[in-house]
Amino acid sequence: MSAAPDELGRRQGWAELRGAAAALAFLTRVPVGRRLSLDGGDVARAGPAFPLVGAAIGTVVGGIAASLAAPLSPLLAGALALAAGTVLTGALHLDALADSADALGARSRERALEAMRDHAIGAYGAVALATDLLIKAAALAALAGAGQALPFAIGAGAISRAVPVTLAAALPYARSGEGAAASLTGAARGRAVAAALVGLLLAACGGALALALGLAFRRWLGGVTGDTLGAALELGETTALVVAVAVAGAG
Repeated sequence: MSAAPDELGRRQGWAELRGAAAALAFLTRVPVGRRLSLDGGDVARAGPAFPLVGAAIGTVVGGIAASLAAPLSPLLAGALALAAGTVLTGALHLDALADSADALGARSRERALEAMRDHAIGAYGAVALATDLLIKAAALAALAGAGQALPFAIGAGAISRAVPVTLAAALPYARSGEGAAASLTGAARGRAVAAALVGLLLAACGGALALALGLAFRRWLGGVTGDTLGAALELGETTALVVAVAVAGAG
């Protein structure tokens, strides 16, 4: 009589592990996706693990900034830490930020969605990338100089990865058909709440940013795309680091 429930529990546990692996594959370049043949269903279950993967990425970035600040300089340490983070994530979310910024110049929703499909970086995208990276480097440098880069980078990594999951659950997919964000927008609301809580336990600014971006994306596009979710992640991380500098008095 107990075999069926036990088997169901094992299957559920395996499904959750695949969801965690999907979060790792979705957010980084760690090659777990091909080995496990992950699919959209796994991505839909990945939400609660997003902040945890973000915290791991923040550990790498913050650890490098903290360990190199003394032998080199805080600014150089922050720049090298960002470079390492970019390699780890494959610059996927930076590309999304650039595409979303370029779409701001479009005169209609349809043209904006088309602009996001074009991977060439325009003036808006270039400015957005440069500004984002400069602010991040400066914030990491300030935190590293104060000896607080590691804990705040972990918090920023977790918060920023909770933001796109929350937006994907709250807003519809803005494109017709399937896309990178479609599986996340179809995920259960409970998983989005779990992801948000994990991130929000570390700092409240994630919730405020998610609300502000959600209202903006709803009015602009009627929903979210993979690019806007990636841009939200980048903006969330940058905002969290700036807030961290203010809170820590490291400026």
